[in-house]
Amino acid sequence: MKGGLSLLLTLMIQMASSAATLVPPAIAPAVLAALGLDTQYVGVYISVVFFAGAISGVYAVSLVRRFGPIRTSQAGLLLSATGLALMSTLNPWLALLGAYLVGTGYGPITPASSDILARTAPPERYALVFSLKQSGVPLGGAVAGLLAPPMVVAAGARAALLEIAALCLVTLVAVQILQARLDANRDPAAPWPTLTAFLRPLRFVIAHPTLRVLCICSFVFSMTQHSLGSFMVSWLNTSLAWTLVAAGVAFSVANTAGIVGRIGWSLIADRTGSSLPILLGLAVLMLVSTSLMIVPDAATSHWPILLLLALFGASAIGWNGVYLAQVAQEVPKAEAATATAGCLFFTYLGVVFGPPVFGTIARLSDSLGLAYSLLAVPLVLIIILLARHLRAPAA
Repeated sequence: MKGGLSLLLTLMIQMASSAATLVPPAIAPAVLAALGLDTQYVGVYISVVFFAGAISGVYAVSLVRRFGPIRTSQAGLLLSATGLALMSTLNPWLALLGAYLVGTGYGPITPASSDILARTAPPERYALVFSLKQSGVPLGGAVAGLLAPPMVVAAGARAALLEIAALCLVTLVAVQILQARLDANRDPAAPWPTLTAFLRPLRFVIAHPTLRVLCICSFVFSMTQHSLGSFMVSWLNTSLAWTLVAAGVAFSVANTAGIVGRIGWSLIADRTGSSLPILLGLAVLMLVSTSLMIVPDAATSHWPILLLLALFGASAIGWNGVYLAQVAQEVPKAEAATATAGCLFFTYLGVVFGPPVFGTIARLSDSLGLAYSLLAVPLVLIIILLARHLRAPAA
């Protein structure tokens, strides 16, 4: 199996799955108005999605072994499409169930793709290959930001949600052409997911010193990333008086910067041979970005805000590929899915706790800008942790 084709397939799957998780925040004002809820509930949605993703992502190791990475990914896409269909009813309880299904579908995608890429990517290009694949996350955000708001204006929030559900189904069918070849290593006799299967990836990463540090970093990085993405459109639309379509374009700008960042950081990581210094630099850029988010107001020109969001996106959205490449490089190839699943559990926990806390702070302070600036506090702690870890081998 050619590595380039494997990369393309995993990128397509990641893009569609990511668009499914990000389309509700991309049209949050319209969805919340239809549901009769306020901005705080965007954080609740994200928390539910990634709580489900944290659970299904750990179990994905067993599913990949039994069914293969492509079949597992197809099941995830089907669940995400079903979840968006339930959300499109605009019934609060069905929307809650839909959010859980979207997250359950999203969780296995990254471990499944790591299984494919660990077997097909050249080790000297791990950071680049994993970053290109993970560019599917901001690419999905860019797609959601460009397609969904105009659809809301033309046909309403329900049509926008169904539009992305259709994208998931089209992708599911498209990747079937190579399912047999990429799933050739599956073991139909492998055991079904159990509690032991759930705990093994967690124990695996906790026992590994560098993976422990990466897990803590990803907790804070994902909290920052999804606070940015979940509330950006609401911040622009309600706090800065941008139109929904303009806010959607800005959402796409931040995600596009994330794509550029993921590729650029990975090239630097491959050249230097280590991703940890890159992660430290990205933490510093996130700190600068979050600290500046309190400055703009409704009178601020659009261009400085777009530049700030591009910097924020390049760092807070651009870190994942470098991070996952480092995770894969820390372990034997056969354990790549296990290490990825275990680390992603902590990554997703950051999303479970971060946006709801962010939303609560924003509601109590009546300022999304202040809530963004307070993300600087955990980022300072991560900078200290990474700096100490990088000095430790030479001590």
